[in-house]
Amino acid sequence: MDFLSNIGGFALGLLGAGLAAVLAGIGSAKGTGIAGEAGAGLVSEDPSKFGKAMILQVIPGTQGLYGFVIWFLAFGKLSVDMTVAQGMQILCACLPIALGGLLSGIAQGKVAAASVNILAKKPDDWSKGMILCITVEFYAILSLLASFMMLGKVVI
Repeated sequence: MDFLSNIGGFALGLLGAGLAAVLAGIGSAKGTGIAGEAGAGLVSEDPSKFGKAMILQVIPGTQGLYGFVIWFLAFGKLSVDMTVAQGMQILCACLPIALGGLLSGIAQGKVAAASVNILAKKPDDWSKGMILCITVEFYAILSLLASFMMLGKVVI
């Protein structure tokens, strides 16, 4: 039991930081993959639309970046002698971006894929698809801010 109390807080903090990076990264990987598949189909038909299709594909990648930022901040707070309560605080602080990044990255990828359809059918209206993607991005930013503010309250 002494070992658990000595290393348990550190392990919980590592878990939280890892989840922030990995789950948000998975959301971005899935989202950019979905958008990339749609973009590849369009570019095979009209290579001149590559630049705009690539911009739409990259947008869901921000969640992975947000998760990495929180991983970096959480990792900076870790110490091997932290209590279980402190480790749990870090774990809980990392959950908003971990889950928000995962889900919004996938959702944003779907919206970006639909926006590729706008680009294919009405190239002059592709910016409307960008606005639709930004609406989903707002929730990823809220998740980032929640994790950031919660980490700021963790005292080690």
